[in-house]
Amino acid sequence: MSESTELPEAINAEAVITESTVAAAVDAALAAIEAAGDSAALKAVRTAHTGEASPLAQLNATLRDVPKEQKAALGKLVGQARGRVAQAFAAREEGIVAAEAAAQLEAEALDVTALASRYRPGARHPLTLLQDRVCDVFTGMGWEIAEGPEVESEWFNFDALNFDADHPARAMQDTFFIDPPESHLVLRTHTSPVQVRSMLDRELPVYVLAPGRVYRTDEFDATHLPVFMQFEGLAVDKGLTMAHLKGTLDHFVKSIFGDEAKIRLRPSFFPFTEPSAELDFWHPTFKHGARWIEWGGCGMINPNVLRAAGIDPEVYSGFAFGMGIERGLMLRSDVQDMREMVEGDVRFSQQFGMVV
Repeated sequence: MSESTELPEAINAEAVITESTVAAAVDAALAAIEAAGDSAALKAVRTAHTGEASPLAQLNATLRDVPKEQKAALGKLVGQARGRVAQAFAAREEGIVAAEAAAQLEAEALDVTALASRYRPGARHPLTLLQDRVCDVFTGMGWEIAEGPEVESEWFNFDALNFDADHPARAMQDTFFIDPPESHLVLRTHTSPVQVRSMLDRELPVYVLAPGRVYRTDEFDATHLPVFMQFEGLAVDKGLTMAHLKGTLDHFVKSIFGDEAKIRLRPSFFPFTEPSAELDFWHPTFKHGARWIEWGGCGMINPNVLRAAGIDPEVYSGFAFGMGIERGLMLRSDVQDMREMVEGDVRFSQQFGMVV
């Protein structure tokens, strides 16, 4: 405590109330109140000079021990002293509050006519930039970009894609179902329904790429997101084979990762393709060493899927593939945690350049 807020010697229960002891307590309180420069200091002064342990409070407590004939006079003396201190405190508090409010207004003042000291243009998110790059590659090959609803019918999301009624992907732990259940609506778990819609709506042959947001009940962690971006490709024409699929994916991966990238297809299983394969690609310049990395699934369209879209599998064949945009950004730019992509921190986007 500063010198201006020091208290006079403590007054014990045996002390005699006199004009000098009361005046000393008042003078100390007034000096401390005057010296308080802000609300915090004034709060400390209130405790020290008006609280239960303050000199004036101790003097007031001794009134119980004075003779009856002196109580009126001494009580008036102490009461007036306490009132004087309370008035001084209230006046000082009003002044400090007003001064602090004025200082805050001045500090927060904004000249709306002044030029901004720093201008930051908005920019597109790196996931959007990568999606646009993917779309550019396929439109450069003559493909079309197709879109569809994110709230989708179970028929388009599962049945038309050859998912059995008891397929695990239909379970609540994988799919977000829309109430009421009898509506048979889901948040789409992939953009494959857009492929089915394209086969139903377009004249053959069909070459479409379907980018968009999809939903699954995955954990929110470094490698999984419950809402993420995906792109899927569909080609339906006469005479298409796995060789056409492999050539398309080889060109695509080289366009995204460079001419030194290579791909391989490993046998797999998906309800909507037969035969099916996992797509791996390899590049010698990966920061953590060259290696084969899995990116997505692909295969020749299952004849049942073609039939569901009213296409004769004896005349037409097709291939399809699908990959995640977030996974692609992780591989292309060495991002270690998917959560950084969706948390909205502008410092993450700035690493990729502020492309408008």
